[in-house]
Amino acid sequence: MPVDVPSYPVNLLVAGRPVLVVGGGAVAAEKVRGLLAAGADVQVVATEVRAEVRALAVAWEERPYERGEAAGYRLAVACTDDPAANQAVFDDGEAAGVWVNAADDPARCSYTLPARLDRGRLLVTVSTSGHSPALAGWLRDQLGEQLGPELDTLIGMLAEARTEMAAAGRPTLGADWRSALDSGMLDLVRAGRLDEARELLQSALAPPDPAGPGSPS
Repeated sequence: MPVDVPSYPVNLLVAGRPVLVVGGGAVAAEKVRGLLAAGADVQVVATEVRAEVRALAVAWEERPYERGEAAGYRLAVACTDDPAANQAVFDDGEAAGVWVNAADDPARCSYTLPARLDRGRLLVTVSTSGHSPALAGWLRDQLGEQLGPELDTLIGMLAEARTEMAAAGRPTLGADWRSALDSGMLDLVRAGRLDEARELLQSALAPPDPAGPGSPS
């Protein structure tokens, strides 16, 4: 694929879905760990499967990639040191409509993998569309110094508020979530004052009084 075309960012749900990883070294181990964390059903194929891959809870076969086998998977990752093997995986994926990532080779990718930062339910990704994984990783680390675990607590509060609004028959799309987030509740969460943060959130999201301010009681 051309390396300068714009990308369309998505978060793939791979839990329970078959994913092929072609390669058995350190890079493959890194890719497998991420896929397993997302619940994927991973199959590894490589001429040499090293100990770091064998130690993972993954099926593996020590053999060359067989032409056409990428078609049996929803997603594929090619991370061998053999350009011809990576090309074969990419070509087979293109023919079968299977998305393929070739590590450090954007020309043989139909998707790229961003640097990721996990904070519980918060996932932040940084991508350079495959041009500079080193820069993406550096920016991810810079963001990691600013984004703490309190954000996961905040997500939980916002999710509870959405559930309560839906149960009350109130629309959640039109709610003024931005005002709630700008209200200072995150500072209260950081200080451990969770009850006060919830009260501030409820106040910011409260429906307007239909009678309007100053109406006679």
